[in-house]
Amino acid sequence: MKGEATFEAALEAANLPGAVALVTDSNDTRYLRAFGKADALAGTPMREDTLFQIASMTKALTSMAALQLVERGQLDLDAPVGALLPELAEPQVLEGFDAEGKAILRPARAPVTLRHLLMHTAGCGYTFMNADLLRHAIASGRMIPGARSTLDQPLLFEPGNKWEYSVGIDWAGLAVEAVTGMTLGDWFLAELTGPLGMDQTRFRPEWPADQAQIHVRDGNGGFTTQAMVLGGGEYHNGGGGLSSTASDYGRFLRMVLRGGELDGVRVLSPETMRIACTDALPAHLSAGEMTTAMPNFASAFDPLPGQRGGWTVGGFLVNTETGPAGRSPGSLHWAGIFNSYYWIDPARDVAGVFLSQIAPFADPGALSAFAALEAMACENA
Repeated sequence: MKGEATFEAALEAANLPGAVALVTDSNDTRYLRAFGKADALAGTPMREDTLFQIASMTKALTSMAALQLVERGQLDLDAPVGALLPELAEPQVLEGFDAEGKAILRPARAPVTLRHLLMHTAGCGYTFMNADLLRHAIASGRMIPGARSTLDQPLLFEPGNKWEYSVGIDWAGLAVEAVTGMTLGDWFLAELTGPLGMDQTRFRPEWPADQAQIHVRDGNGGFTTQAMVLGGGEYHNGGGGLSSTASDYGRFLRMVLRGGELDGVRVLSPETMRIACTDALPAHLSAGEMTTAMPNFASAFDPLPGQRGGWTVGGFLVNTETGPAGRSPGSLHWAGIFNSYYWIDPARDVAGVFLSQIAPFADPGALSAFAALEAMACENA
C-alpha cells in the first residue's frame, strides 16, 4: 500500500507502547498490522488479534442497537424516556452552588427523549469533562468506578439546548435493556455483534494479562501500566464498556459502508442506516469539542478545529468540511478514551481504525499516527 513507510515512521515517532492499525473498504480489509507491545513492562508482543478496551467506540454500537428497536417499534426517538427510565422522569438542572457549596437545582422544563440521549443534547455530561458535574459527583458520593449510581447526575442545561459529550448513550443502553428484558451484551450477541461475526466484541468483567494493557508515560521515555476495566462494572456500559479487536471493529465499519448489511446479514434497513449516518444536529450547534476537568485522564481536544461538527443518532461525529487529514465532508468518526480512533469515509469507500492503549486521551503521538494512517488510506482510495 502506498504511504506505508510514512505511516510507520509517524508511528515510530509517536513513541507508543504498541498499536494495531486497519484499513478497509466495503468489501474487505486492505491493511492490517500490529506494532510494538501489548504490555511494555511485561514485554508481551502486540498481535493483530490483540484485544483492546475500545471505550467510547462502544457508543456507535449501542446507538445502532437503539435504532434497531426504533425500527421495530419498541422504542420511540421523540417520546419522553422517563416511562422506561424512571431516573429521567423528573430531571433536575444544576444551576450552580450556593455560598455553602450546596448544589442549586431546579426542575427541567422539557422531558428527555431517546433522541436527546443519542445526540448528546439531553443535558447530561461527563464528570471528567465538566468541573461542576465533578464537584457535584464528589459531594454526592457518585464517583465509584463502574457503579450504576454514577449515572444519577443532574442535567447541565435544558434538553435540546446544547451539545455536550455525555453519559447519554449509557442511558440509551439501559433503555435497550428496559424494552428487551435482556442485558445489552446479550442483545448485541443476538442482534448485532453476533450476526456481524464480531466474535471478540463483548463486555469483559476481567481483563486478560496477555491483552493490551493501559499505559501511562513515566516522564522518562518509558511507561507504567494502570489497572482499569471499563466493561467490569455493575451494568453493561453502553457508552464505553466494550472490548474488541481491530478486525472485529473493521467488520462494523464495513457494515456501515455497506448501508447496514454485511455478508448477507442485514442489521438495519437502508433507510434507518441513512438516518444513522446523517447529521441531525441543529445548524446553530456544533459537536466534537471536548473540555477537561481531569487532565490526567483526558486532555482537552477539538477533533475538527475551525469547522462545525455535526452529530448523528447513530453515534457518529460528522465533519461538515474536508477533515484535517483529508477525509471527505460527511464522513463519520469518533474515538475511545485510551487513544483508539476510527473514521468512515463513504464518499471514498474507505474506513479505518487505530487502536492503542495509553492515557490521557488525545495523546499527541497517537493523534499524529492516526492522521498518518488516514492519509495513507486516502492516498490509496
